[in-house]
Formats: sequence, structure tokens, C-alpha cells
Amino acid sequence: MTDLRTRMFYGSGGAVYAAKESAYAMFILLFYTQVLGMGGTVTGVIIAVSLVWDSISDPLVGSLSDRLRSRWGRRHPFMALSVLPLGIGFIGLFSPPQAVVTQPALLAAWLLFWSLWTRTFVTTFSIPHLALSAEITDDYHQRSQVLGARLAFMFLFSVLLPAAGLLLIFPTVDGEDGRFVAANYPAYGALSCAVAWLAACATLLGTRAHIRSTRDAPVPRGGGRVLTALTRDLLRTLENRNFRRVITYEFACMTAYGVIISLNMLVWTYLWEFSPEESSVVLSLPSLLAVTLVMLTLGPLGRRFPKHRLMQFGLVGMVLNCLWLYPMKLAGLLPDNNGTLVFALNFLFMLIFMYCFLLRSICTQSVIADITDEHELSHGLRQEGGFFSMINLINKSATVIGPLYAGLALDVIGLRSGLLPGNVPEPTLDGLIYALGLGVIPPLLVSLALAMKISMSEEQVNTVQAALRQRREQGGTITP
Repeated sequence: MTDLRTRMFYGSGGAVYAAKESAYAMFILLFYTQVLGMGGTVTGVIIAVSLVWDSISDPLVGSLSDRLRSRWGRRHPFMALSVLPLGIGFIGLFSPPQAVVTQPALLAAWLLFWSLWTRTFVTTFSIPHLALSAEITDDYHQRSQVLGARLAFMFLFSVLLPAAGLLLIFPTVDGEDGRFVAANYPAYGALSCAVAWLAACATLLGTRAHIRSTRDAPVPRGGGRVLTALTRDLLRTLENRNFRRVITYEFACMTAYGVIISLNMLVWTYLWEFSPEESSVVLSLPSLLAVTLVMLTLGPLGRRFPKHRLMQFGLVGMVLNCLWLYPMKLAGLLPDNNGTLVFALNFLFMLIFMYCFLLRSICTQSVIADITDEHELSHGLRQEGGFFSMINLINKSATVIGPLYAGLALDVIGLRSGLLPGNVPEPTLDGLIYALGLGVIPPLLVSLALAMKISMSEEQVNTVQAALRQRREQGGTITP
């Protein structure tokens, strides 16, 4: 049984990943296109290239951490060595010098370099941190609680960090929207750096009791060259049928999510004409409520429904939530943007979306933790890092589509640099709605259809774990 203290210290590490995600979801596209003047397609391509590298580095780091043999275990050495450089990456992303800003090619190179840097070191922290969850507990319900704490911190900081930035760093001053002032962005980079450093250190210190020496443990099967062995480790995860099903469903869902996070800030800024303060509220408060509601309902729902069913419920909610607010806007059924009703409806929309997405995400990662037991029974091999890194590879491969799609969409609909809220042509605003709908609804429907094929009940997991215990009692070898 894991106590609240363990869950909180472990979960705080989710804020590291959140700092990176919120930077790209909320500000990078806006900063480099609308403030610094880089073309939408160029910016989208650069972000997509960094995501491709991110998706490749995930399984490499996961497999390397599975194979690490040290007195400090498999996960903590990677996490500790990542802390300093990942914080520096945030400062670099948001602080291009003026000599770079005035040269489009140099600005593009700057964004690419610091994107690769930041994503690499966030990966070398986050993948081992994620894999650590399966080592903390093997209980069917406790795994959901542990991973729920990580995702709660991740979602909270993915909204609280940019919300704090909007209020404190990007406020409207003398009628000037702070989001369009380039001098404000280095402070946001420093804030992201500080949050990431504090969260990473808290997790490292708070989970040190779960370090288990692997210095004398046998090396996983499959020697030879390093890349060959790592590739073999990763391909072995695909032999599990349930995991293959999770991969396909997750890819479709995260394709939709990549579009959402790439366009969200632009939609709030131009379509709904929210001020920085209003954007901060609609970003943070619904998410705070959603995280609270998920934490309160996860236990009761988990006792009533298996994890795979809760995944499916979450997806159904996300699909239904896409079908009311934006169609009402297109049909002219909503009042002017400066009304309280429009803000309240956006608040409700975000609350439903965040609740459904967080519930789905927790249950998905908990299912993957259970699959590692199934894999151990079949292969005699613990590969938590391999499984979690493979799902991250799929997630990031899918979200590559988001910035590519968003960058192309901005150029197609004509949302160019220099346009301010309230001065955007109506066809361009309608195009933004259509771009959002076409990028989100079809992949969500595909994801739902694929998720219906996944099954991982408590009875199945208990049967697998009983067989593992029996094997250990009989002296069978389980490779760490």
C-alpha cells in the first residue's frame, strides 16, 4: 500500500513534463509566429522535427534505464543527471538574442537547437520517472492512484504555469496585450526553469526509499551491439496483444490532442477574444476542478468499472463535448464575445474536456503498468521503461501532426503576423473553427472505435500476478 506522502512526492515529477508541454501548447507557436514573425509552416515543421527526435529518444532512454545496473537502481541516475540541463533549456527557448531574431535562418536554427535540447533532457527525466511507478506498487488499484498523482501534477502545472504567466508576466498594460511583447517571454522561460527544477528535486528526494540496487542483477537477454539490443527490447513489447491495441487507440487520440494544444491559445486569443487574464482563468480553474473531480471519483469509479471501460467512457465524453460549443458559434447562436455567457460556456467546455481526458489518461497508463506484469509472465523480463517509453513514442509521433497541421492551417486560413484580436476577418475566424474540428473529431472517433477492443480487468491482472508469485516461490528466475 502506497501512502499519500509517496504518491505526492512521486507525482510532483509530473510537473517537469508539464512545464515542457505547456510551453509548446500555449506560447511557442504564438511567440515565434505572431511576436517574432516566423512563418507558421516553418515554425510547425521545426516543432515537428523536434517531436520526431523526442519520439525516437523516448524508447532509447526507456530501454537504457531498464538495462542500467547501479547501486542507485535503474531510474534515479537518469533523473538526477537531467535536472540541471532541462531547466537551462526553458531559458534558451524563450530568450533568443536580438541578433538572432533579425535573421530568419538563425531564428529557425535557434528554435530547433533549444527544442531538441529541452525535449532530450525532459525525456531522460520523465521516462525513467514514469517507469518507476510500476516499481512502487503492483496493486491493481494502487497503480491507478500512483499514476493518478503524477498525471494530476502534470495537468495542474500544465495549466497553472501558463495561467500564472498570463497573470503575472503577460498582463494587459496601458491597453497593450502582454502576449505580443517579446520582452516578456524570457521571464516565462525563467519561471518554467524554476518550476521544473523544484519539481524534479522533490521527486528525487521523496522517492529515494524506492531505490533498489541493480548492480548485481543479471543483464536482460539479448547481447550484441547496443542499438541492436535496445531495438530487440522495444520490439519485444509489441508481442503483447493488449499493448498493440493500446498503441493504436492512443495514437489516434493523441493526434486529436496535438491539434487541440497547438491551436488552443490562438482560438482563445482571436476567436473568443479573451484577454490574458480571461485566458488564465479559463485555462486554470476548470482544470483545477477537473483534477479534483477525477481524484475524488477515480476510486469509486475504479471499484465499479474496469480500467479499460473508464478509458472508453472518457473518450465518449471527449467526442460529445466537441459537438456543441463551436457549432453554436458557427451557427451564430452565441452572443458577442464580451458577454459573460460566452466565457461561462468556454469554462464548462474546458471542465468537461479536462475531466474526460485526465480520466482516460490515468486509466491508460495504469493498464500499461498491468501489461508489464503480463509481459513478465510471458518472457520472464521486467520492461517497465520499454513499455512506457514505447507509448510515449506513439504519443509524440501522433502529436507531431498537431504543430504541422496547425502551422499549415494558419497559413491556409490567412491568420498572419500582425493581426490583432478584433481585427481578424470573419472568414479567417470561421476557418479557425473548421481547422479545429477537422483536426480533432475524426481522430477521436477512430480512437473510440479502437479502444472498444481493449480489455484488462482486475481478475485478469490478479491471475497474472498469482502466477508470477507461484513462479518465484518455486525458484523461477525473473530478470529485473
